[in-house]
Amino acid sequence: MKLSSVAGQRVLFVMATDHEYGQHLRTRLTPLITGVGPIEAAIGTSVCLQRLQTAGELPDLVVSLGSAGSRRCTLGRVYQVESVSWRDMDASRLGFSKGVTPFTDHPAVMELPTPLTGVPRASLSTGSDIVAGDRYAEIEADLVDMETFAVLRACQWFDVPLIGLRGVSDGPGELDGLSGWTELLALLDERLAEAVDQLYEALPGKGTQPFNPKGGNIPR
Repeated sequence: MKLSSVAGQRVLFVMATDHEYGQHLRTRLTPLITGVGPIEAAIGTSVCLQRLQTAGELPDLVVSLGSAGSRRCTLGRVYQVESVSWRDMDASRLGFSKGVTPFTDHPAVMELPTPLTGVPRASLSTGSDIVAGDRYAEIEADLVDMETFAVLRACQWFDVPLIGLRGVSDGPGELDGLSGWTELLALLDERLAEAVDQLYEALPGKGTQPFNPKGGNIPR
């Protein structure tokens, strides 16, 4: 993991696995690789941010980067995450709204900044299951992944803003094993790298807070 320095801003890129970290992204950034799923993502991001804070190098921005599934969005295209939710959390029997963690102060759906012109926006649902087939009908969001919500909660603890960039790797039809996910990763690597280039151009100068979501960070 290496912080990227752009326009005086420190940027931390977070990815689940090096399967998504191809030759185009490798020329632009060195990400934190957390492992797959919300628990690994939360642990990895939190530990990294704590170490950076201790070293006095807390990033100005974190970017959740990688692939996603979708039956609404275009295969092979990159999207900015405009909002994220946690599809696994359901404490409704205790009177909490589905998606809200009991006794925490966050809504079921949280907005993220979307600063890039020309990159489409989409909502995203994070969970610990691989979504395919009829499971998509149960999810309101446009995209599904397994990490972004967890990364966001870690960022909120350290008051660091988060941007999400996700490329659609799968969705239509049934997912045919590991190859059904990996087939488009090389293309997405190239297109995510192009989105990262746009992000670098959009970053404000040092001394400004980059891309705070509407209403600021959610209290922990």
